[in-house]
Amino acid sequence: MTRLFCFGLGYTALALADLLQAEGIAVAGTVRSPEKAAQLRARGIEAHVLDRGRPLDAWAAALAGTTHLLSSVPPDEAGDPVIDRHGPDLRRLSGILWAGYISTTGVYGDRAGGWVDEDSPLAPAGPRGTRRVAAEAAWAATGLPLHLFRLPGIYGPGRSALDQLRAGRAQAVVKPGQVFSRIHVADLARALRASMARPNPGRAYNICDDEASPSVDVLDHAADLLGLPRLARVDFETAEMSPMARSFWSESKRVSNRRLKAELGLDLLYPTYRHGLAAILAGEGGDGRRPAVP
Repeated sequence: MTRLFCFGLGYTALALADLLQAEGIAVAGTVRSPEKAAQLRARGIEAHVLDRGRPLDAWAAALAGTTHLLSSVPPDEAGDPVIDRHGPDLRRLSGILWAGYISTTGVYGDRAGGWVDEDSPLAPAGPRGTRRVAAEAAWAATGLPLHLFRLPGIYGPGRSALDQLRAGRAQAVVKPGQVFSRIHVADLARALRASMARPNPGRAYNICDDEASPSVDVLDHAADLLGLPRLARVDFETAEMSPMARSFWSESKRVSNRRLKAELGLDLLYPTYRHGLAAILAGEGGDGRRPAVP
């Protein structure tokens, strides 16, 4: 019987959980607070509390019967919290048919808008990317049948340019030559599910759509869909940003998804942000032109 255990039941992992539960597959995993755990148990997900300061209670019982394992927990300045807390336990696990680690395309660093694929050398440009490279290596060292999934920006219902505009949080930053890749959360979940069905331990996959583009193009399209005026442009050099956001903008690259399609046979539901935003709006009951705006 298939059972997935997720370290980090957040936005990404819960999208996968929804797919699996629809197939009758059991899902369990960890969150960082008892309140969140209670919410997920109400959804039929066996949830446990895990944080750097709080290891998983009753490890053997929590992982019993697990056939598939996924971690979406990001590393912090001290390292990977799951590995640091439970590395020896992971190395002793048996019966795991597939394991996945959610990483980032930040491991490739800045390519000045050039292309990268899974065979490109890892060249992180800052501490966040460097920590991810170390975390990938730490997970590979567990001996689990590991698959690496390198992600760009994730968007979907409740987390898109549409939501940013409605909340007044969007900023139309312009930096010449800057492009970002992205992926709709539904296609991300489908990619993970496809890998579970076609395990190939040791393989890395870039999970992204077909079109890298400037973020301002996405905001413009979202504004048009909502019937709102396009935002005034803000020059990158003078834009107000957190250090983390400015670090994110320090990298520009186009990410290839050829392996995703060729090896996992995935036909993207949302090959561009235009497809994805239109679907999000349609799911809200909008007409694609002028829905109600709070």
